[in-house]
Amino acid sequence: MTDTPAARSSTDDQAAVLAAWAAELVSTLGESSASAGVAFDAQTDVDTVLALAGAAAHAVVRPAAPLTTYLVGYAAGLAVAAGADPALALNDAAAAATALAKRWQAEHGA
Repeated sequence: MTDTPAARSSTDDQAAVLAAWAAELVSTLGESSASAGVAFDAQTDVDTVLALAGAAAHAVVRPAAPLTTYLVGYAAGLAVAAGADPALALNDAAAAATALAKRWQAEHGA
């Protein structure tokens, strides 16, 4: 079987590819998070980020998805640097952004 996007189209395969990609990307980006004691839960974090991206894309405009996920990640990173629990920091930032996206959609219509 050829390894093409079409061959990897099932949800389970896609989730596995995304989890593997995220884990390798974290490794490639450096050891700073590991040395700081920050754990990366590939499946939970990927699911959270994808849900956030979907909320932003549907409630605002599609290009809001990468911008929103970047800014939430940045905010979570700052919180972790200040001593917050990584999972809680990501969940809190994602929840705040998702609530804003819903409010934005109600106020501005998307």
